[in-house]
Amino acid sequence: MLKYVDTPAAPAAIGPYSQGIICNGIAFFSGAIPLNPETMEVTGTTISEQTEQVMKNISGLLESENIPFANVIKTTCFLADIKDFGTFNEIYAKYFTGKPARSCVAVKDLPKGVLCEVEVIAYVGEE
Repeated sequence: MLKYVDTPAAPAAIGPYSQGIICNGIAFFSGAIPLNPETMEVTGTTISEQTEQVMKNISGLLESENIPFANVIKTTCFLADIKDFGTFNEIYAKYFTGKPARSCVAVKDLPKGVLCEVEVIAYVGEE
């Protein structure tokens, strides 16, 4: 059985997808970009500011399902500029202290012209 994640603690989907889906004790969260959940506007203009907002949005998704950051299994990170890798990592490391598996790539462009996006897979537990 699929359970769809729908929380005001993170930005609503800006397309034909959900914030996340839980299936067999695993949560698959859609990519989080630095949108303010209340205004749906991009927060910040620097990689530091935008990464912090992305982490707040991921925190909102995880908390909505009572999942600690330590239960994150895998992240996929997208950067608009690979030169931001070091700064992004500094902020990322404050949140993902459990060191989940990860991919991080630079891409040509991201939605709304943002500088970063992070998608998350996490262990929820037995349903």
